[in-house]
Amino acid sequence: MSLAVLHSRALVGSDAPPVTVEVHLGNGLPSFTIVGLPEAEVKESRERVRAALSNCRFDFPARRITVNLAPAELPKESGRFDLPIALGILAASNQIPSAALKDYEFAGELSLTGDLRPVRGALAMTFRAKHSGRAFVLPSLSAPEAALVAEARVFKADSLLAVCAHLSGECLLKRHNEIPVPTSEAFADIAEVKGQAQAKRALEIAAAGGHSLLMIGPPGTGKSMLAARLPGLLPPMTELEALESAAMQSLGTKGFEAGNWMRRSFRAPHHTASAIALVGGGGNPRPGEISLAHHGVLFLDELPEFDRRVLEVLREPLESGRVAISRAARQVEFPARFQLIAAMNPCQCGYLGHYSGRCRCTPDQIRRYRGKISGPLQDRIDIQLEVPALPPEHYEQPAGGEVSAAVRERTGAARSRMLERQGKENAQLSVRETDQHCALEPDGVVLLRRAVSQLGLSARAHHRILKLARTIADLAGAGSIVTQHLAEAIQYRRMQGEKN
Repeated sequence: MSLAVLHSRALVGSDAPPVTVEVHLGNGLPSFTIVGLPEAEVKESRERVRAALSNCRFDFPARRITVNLAPAELPKESGRFDLPIALGILAASNQIPSAALKDYEFAGELSLTGDLRPVRGALAMTFRAKHSGRAFVLPSLSAPEAALVAEARVFKADSLLAVCAHLSGECLLKRHNEIPVPTSEAFADIAEVKGQAQAKRALEIAAAGGHSLLMIGPPGTGKSMLAARLPGLLPPMTELEALESAAMQSLGTKGFEAGNWMRRSFRAPHHTASAIALVGGGGNPRPGEISLAHHGVLFLDELPEFDRRVLEVLREPLESGRVAISRAARQVEFPARFQLIAAMNPCQCGYLGHYSGRCRCTPDQIRRYRGKISGPLQDRIDIQLEVPALPPEHYEQPAGGEVSAAVRERTGAARSRMLERQGKENAQLSVRETDQHCALEPDGVVLLRRAVSQLGLSARAHHRILKLARTIADLAGAGSIVTQHLAEAIQYRRMQGEKN
């Protein structure tokens, strides 16, 4: 009777515990059994492992083989367990030494020839397990992603034979130390947008303070163009932000590409997306669009066309920056500190307020169309502004204005003031922190009180105006909020007051 024990990771969340792979060779009729709640992909690894061992000229034991993936209650999916299962069989049958197995974690899908194929979630696995004291053996195509975690020891391998040679001390694997150089973000430049000075100003404020933004205007006024240029106005990511963002993308269906390191994500799901697609879920919970946009931008175009129940799931993550997914067998929490940018038409036909006067929508139709966006959700959006249609002659003029790099320099300076003062963006301030850092002068108190009363704003909107005014003051380099900053912040809530 022989037993081999080694470690791997399940892909059910960035906080998943390590998986202990126990391989037992017993007496009896030859069989190959995998237990421990394996999904179909894991069950199929029996044939891949059998073929890989045979093609690599190893002996496949003609004995009863039992593979236990512990903990038993944790679902196991994907082909990442092929490599640890194969190594466990070889160690249990004394074809490779088992002493070194305890120093590593293994993940990799095997081809029938014994070559290693990349696995999804390598960075997420390494990010959470870097303090385990074990090194990581991964396929060569997955190693660059995992090596982004500074304290991790990552070894890359092309085949099962290479891993076995390393464990036997015959030919050691190379440690992957190459960190990709952050590339300049190739987002479109804000200078390409003609006109819309107020919308550009709103984008700058949103980028500086991490505020959410809703743009309302007829088709063709540049709402989508403006939204696509927001990532280029955001301050550069810190290494921790980049790691957290990359870890979430690593868990997604497409994985993470090392070439996108230090690049803010821009997610723009179609309006047919379901609630699970936005917040995440499934039998084995995976992150949704809001988590894939962590430290980046989530753009929802044609906002009223989304199902109302889908939009309502955004309310809690907008406040907390996290989303908790509960299933009968497992509960997972994913970070979701995203920046929401939304766009919509002013009415069903889209031409309300257009200079051509084409709109024929009745007040009741307009009210029903805008009523698709619930009051509680709209109350959580910091900036709400109109993007008007411009006459044709305006677009005949050459593009001009500031480039994104100049605006990004200002937003970065304002963000630095926020972090130095309070350690977080203004949009994330709590009620107590808002009272502490967003104090108003007597004239400002009177102005805000009058605005809240006349516009019928809620207590939440009251605090969001204060945080917005604090961001405007930071952009101006002011130490305190003056009436001018407050007045500009109030005008970004006027559309909500008109709806009320």
